[in-house]
Amino acid sequence: MRSKFLKSLKVLLVEDEEKLSSLLKNAIGDSFHSFGIADDGLDGLEMFKELSPDIVITDIMMPKMTGLEMAKEIKKLDATMPIVILSAFSEADKFLGAIDVGVVKYFIKPFDPDELLEYIDSLEDIVGSKEIKLTDGFSFNKIKNSLYKDDRFVKLSKKENQFFELLLQNDEDDKKIVPDETIKKTLYKDEDVSDERLRTFIRRLRAKTSKELIQNVKGEGYMIILGL
Repeated sequence: MRSKFLKSLKVLLVEDEEKLSSLLKNAIGDSFHSFGIADDGLDGLEMFKELSPDIVITDIMMPKMTGLEMAKEIKKLDATMPIVILSAFSEADKFLGAIDVGVVKYFIKPFDPDELLEYIDSLEDIVGSKEIKLTDGFSFNKIKNSLYKDDRFVKLSKKENQFFELLLQNDEDDKKIVPDETIKKTLYKDEDVSDERLRTFIRRLRAKTSKELIQNVKGEGYMIILGL
């Protein structure tokens, strides 16, 4: 029986060998929440932006864009993304290139799919517990500091991201309600901010997200509503 951690993961496999990608999907794909496949580096980069996976598994030698080139672009978007390299090559420069990009593991073909699965399962401390489920289909990724609606990225301003981080940090500390003054000091630092300006900020954020997501507690402050 596979772990709950594996079942929570969205995996992106980038591999131009159709037989290998099919083999891996059939062997381990059902162990995960989702298992997307791209057949070259350019498609892999686009799918990464679209799917926001939890881990990327990629071949090195592929048409259009190599796995290492794609990995460099992915690291620009998410420096913490775990990337596993698959390759039939064992030359020292390939290993050094993978280390430079910051990949977490290198598998030489052929390999046992169960070994790959066991390795991914061992990444729980790195990957796990980074996503917080919120109400109304929203979630917040603590590592990426990003908000999602039904797994689709919601673009927020720097202050809006800071606001979500503040609400979620307080929730983790069992301080459910964040006082208005704490919000002002965190988001605006030394500025003199009126109550009306803060209300306008919250109103615009609710319009962008959901009226159900952020709750006002009259006379006390604001709190975020978690999902089940």
